[in-house]
Amino acid sequence: MTRVLIALTSHSQLGDTGRTTGFYAGEAAEPWAVFTAAGHQVELVSVAGGRPPVDGLDDTDETQRRFFAEADVAGTRTAAELTAADYDAIFFAGGHGTMWDFPGAKDLAELAAAIYERGGVVAAVCHGPSALVELTLSDGRHLVDGKNVAAFTNSEEAAVGLTDVVPFLLADALTERGAIHHPAPDFTEQVVVDGRLVTGQNPASAHRAATEVSRLLG
Repeated sequence: MTRVLIALTSHSQLGDTGRTTGFYAGEAAEPWAVFTAAGHQVELVSVAGGRPPVDGLDDTDETQRRFFAEADVAGTRTAAELTAADYDAIFFAGGHGTMWDFPGAKDLAELAAAIYERGGVVAAVCHGPSALVELTLSDGRHLVDGKNVAAFTNSEEAAVGLTDVVPFLLADALTERGAIHHPAPDFTEQVVVDGRLVTGQNPASAHRAATEVSRLLG
């Protein structure tokens, strides 16, 4: 059976705004639903382990209700507790919290790099590609160097009023590491597949990003 990890942020504070953040519920729930329906075994990992903070929760959404009822959201493990050889793909869910802790999550980056170098799939959606900013392979190159990617755009960050709150602009950081960023109009579905790297632009892209991962896994 193929095994997929969904990676979640453990960061709960939205800069100095006094507002809370976390992983974006739909960006974990929708991929979880796609993967489980396709017969993949799905596990959750987070930066700090335990119950990660959540944002964008919609209690009326049936997929989200199932995810929080059936997935072990309260008992996520850390990357240091996991072995890359056990997984065929890792999917980094978004949410603004990722912008603070994904880039510095060394164990998580090393796990993802090892999964990729074993022939696995690395995927990320919305702010989830912040995990790719410092993700380097064993030859020292950034995974995204020369790769086509999608991610939350500068225009979308401005539209939600957080350009001056986030620690960096995601699209710019990926481009600085050699990625070729492909923005679509704000908040429309955009998924880019480059080999075994799958990236999506925003919440509207989560379902198709997961579908592409599942297709690659066969």
